[in-house]
Amino acid sequence: MSPFFQTLRRMAHLMVGQPDYDAYLRHMRDHHPGHAPMDRTAFFRNRQEARYGGKNGGKCC
Repeated sequence: MSPFFQTLRRMAHLMVGQPDYDAYLRHMRDHHPGHAPMDRTAFFRNRQEARYGGKNGGKCC
């Protein structure tokens, strides 16, 4: 996939509120190296709960 389409896809996901799983994986690798990251399904559910009334407001740090 070309960089243009990757950017377009990322923008479309952000417009509908779908978070970037790859950015989450980078964050976990850089800031929480001792913790296993959530799989894609668990990550999506976690972000939905945080956006629509989850318990912790979606903050990790």
